[in-house]
Amino acid sequence: MKPMKNATSTPASKRRRPPSQARAIMRAGAHGKIRIMFRIIATLQEIRDARKMLEEEREKLGVAPIEVGIMVEVPSTAVLAEQFAREVDFFSVGTNDLTQYCLAMDRGHPKLAAKLDAMDPAVLRLIGQAAQGAHRHGKWLGVCGGLASVPDAVPILIGLGVDELSVSVPALPSVKAEVRRWSASDCRQLAEKILNAGSGSEIRELVENAR
Repeated sequence: MKPMKNATSTPASKRRRPPSQARAIMRAGAHGKIRIMFRIIATLQEIRDARKMLEEEREKLGVAPIEVGIMVEVPSTAVLAEQFAREVDFFSVGTNDLTQYCLAMDRGHPKLAAKLDAMDPAVLRLIGQAAQGAHRHGKWLGVCGGLASVPDAVPILIGLGVDELSVSVPALPSVKAEVRRWSASDCRQLAEKILNAGSGSEIRELVENAR
């Protein structure tokens, strides 16, 4: 349950520019452990191209290898998580973007934003699928975005196999309390139940009844 302070996220638009940012990050690695995390990755070729660029710059600089991860923000990445796990060192699920792309609703839209629900079973299924794919290849998966700070979501995310929650500072006490409240087996049982739910409201009711 900690912010990923040592990971730098790079959006897709940045990857087409000269790799000056990548060089700066790798130089900074001389002063501490550094990870690089790419955003809005939708295809395997995108991460392969990004890693190729990083490796070329790393060889030019003569620095040690750096862990590379991706944010799971589009459904295609979650569905192909097992394949992506062969290409990267870690995952972080960006629940805000994953929710809007999964439910086809713009979170910046004045009318649709209020209908977005990260507790929707479709979103949670994608997170569980991403966790399974990551773990099959020994890679860890964290969750960031608004859902990681929602107390009702904590036992579900743990039950789905999430390894780390990156939460906002004000939410830390309530999230820690939820982690202490639930056993690992109870979390897994709850996660199995919610996958058969039909809506976010049903899932919240299941969590409340399980307390």
